[in-house]
Amino acid sequence: MNPTPRHPLHAADSLADAATDPPPGAGPEGGYCETHELHLAQFEALYAVSQVLSRSLDYRDTVREVLRILEEETDLTHGLVTVLSPEDNSLVIQALHGHDADELAPVRYQSGEGVLGLVMERNRSVALGSIGDDPRFLNRLGVYDPELPFIAVPIKVAGTLRGVLAVQPAVPGDRLLEDRARFVEMVANLIGQNVRLSLEVAEEKQHLLEERDLLRRTVRHQYGFDSIAGRSTAMRRVFDQVRLVAKWNTTVLIRGETGTGKELIANAIHYNSPRARGPMVKLNCAALPENLLESELFGHERGAFTGAVGARKGRFEQADGGTLFLDEIGDISPAFQAKLLRVLQEGEFERVGGGRTLKVDVRIIAATHRDLETAVDEGDFREDLFYRLSVMPLFLPPLRERLEDIADVARLLLTKIGQAQGRKLAIADAALRRLAAYEWPGNVRELENCLERAAVLSEDGRIDADLIRFPGQRERPAARRPPLQAATTPAPGPADAPGAPGEGTEEHGERARVIAALEQAGWVQAKAARLLGMTPRQIAYRIQTLNIEVKQF
Repeated sequence: MNPTPRHPLHAADSLADAATDPPPGAGPEGGYCETHELHLAQFEALYAVSQVLSRSLDYRDTVREVLRILEEETDLTHGLVTVLSPEDNSLVIQALHGHDADELAPVRYQSGEGVLGLVMERNRSVALGSIGDDPRFLNRLGVYDPELPFIAVPIKVAGTLRGVLAVQPAVPGDRLLEDRARFVEMVANLIGQNVRLSLEVAEEKQHLLEERDLLRRTVRHQYGFDSIAGRSTAMRRVFDQVRLVAKWNTTVLIRGETGTGKELIANAIHYNSPRARGPMVKLNCAALPENLLESELFGHERGAFTGAVGARKGRFEQADGGTLFLDEIGDISPAFQAKLLRVLQEGEFERVGGGRTLKVDVRIIAATHRDLETAVDEGDFREDLFYRLSVMPLFLPPLRERLEDIADVARLLLTKIGQAQGRKLAIADAALRRLAAYEWPGNVRELENCLERAAVLSEDGRIDADLIRFPGQRERPAARRPPLQAATTPAPGPADAPGAPGEGTEEHGERARVIAALEQAGWVQAKAARLLGMTPRQIAYRIQTLNIEVKQF
């Protein structure tokens, strides 16, 4: 049998008596048995160490267990783990078997200082046959027996030293010191892999926490009061009510016409409440039929209906600990109203196809554009559900009742549109006056669509009055008339109709100015555009919106 190769320990790192003479009477067979038994114990210990390290990525806890295994399985006592401090690049005690590291006096080892500092300096193992005989031994901890051997090996992560693992064999004059040192290096490699994974997980966790905090700040700003424009008396009253109700878990019913911003108010309530760290779950009740609405809200069990291949959480479970926004609550059927009432009263429900009662902690914010009082009188909406929802009603005024807010709302929406288009948008005062003269049946949503349409037509990012076009003014083909009459006495189109909001002498003068430029340019639109300081695209759009019949020559 070939002799066991010697471990590559440097002569300067171990004493001459690291390998002592065999005891009297011990022949080759006895040495082989001793080595074999040691290797078996080390193998079992390595298996136990790997199991410990695989259970957790918290190396602070796992190294304590590793040091215990080393003492109980392989007689390597006083196990010590030090880690490299990023603050001053020194070795700091992380764990000492049999002692609480927090109770020990603060001990640090600089590079080259003591035996541990030597390992740090050279980044390689040290094995001493009798630690007390080495002048580098400082004995700062006072736990090591100077008559016994000592092994210290580096803990490396990707080849970089991250700490030191040190142990003291309980056998004086140990003939198998090199074998033990090789085993300790194996354990240190396993610890290094655990440290590497722990550092990666900790770094990723820190990154996720920072990203979460950033997203929370962004969402809080996006859905805060800064995202809702309004200085009118009616809107200031709404803001005051939102600030008051956001502090509590009270059920809120937001009422107002379509497009008044009910969802924005719901977001502001949630993200300014103690539940802001919880989920904000939304559902449009009018978008789903009753059979799907029940499954969507309450969830379902596997096999509850055709296609239910697995159990699924409903919106109530998803919103546990947070807020559930039920939009268009007035459109649910009377049969489903009874099921919803129980959840609101008791906070309990069962999944579709399930018999287990689930309990959730959810704040309800509902919204509707319907007249629920009339629906209650006509029997279309349960009276008890109405009172359960209407604990704190908030009424959002339509845009036409707060015309003084239109300029602020328009500028806020233009900022949003400009961010989406990647450019800066501006609106002229004449365009704002034109917006303020409109009735806005679609409220803020219609205003946003109007501004986005104008932004698309604007090549330089400036929105003038002529780019404001309302959906109600549908284009019609112009009446056939002689070309001269079209230039001198233009036939009235939809925009010239008396009583049309935002129209009148201003548009009539603009129409006359465009026709005059076209006449001067011989009805060549590119020349007329240069005369007016416009682009060909802009003059073509104005010809269309002003209902000008182009002469054909």
